[in-house]
Amino acid sequence: MKWLVGLIFFALVAMQYSLWWGQSGLLEVALLQERITAQEAVNAGLSKRNRQLHAEVLDLKQGISAIEERARHDLGMIKPNETFYQLVED
Repeated sequence: MKWLVGLIFFALVAMQYSLWWGQSGLLEVALLQERITAQEAVNAGLSKRNRQLHAEVLDLKQGISAIEERARHDLGMIKPNETFYQLVED
């Protein structure tokens, strides 16, 4: 009878070990949940950036005003018969 109680006790300890520290135990699940939350935050940021880039691509494809704005801002271009003024602070 003692060996049966000992066997049951050993089985309970083994199951508890497996439950808490095993390959798919509760600690592993908690760690993976934290990693999932962090990755979802990264994905949300990248998704927002993708939407902005997509909107910019559509704007560049559809209208000349966006291209003109880019040329003026990035390349410093001006239209014919237009005067460029640059303000320099002291």
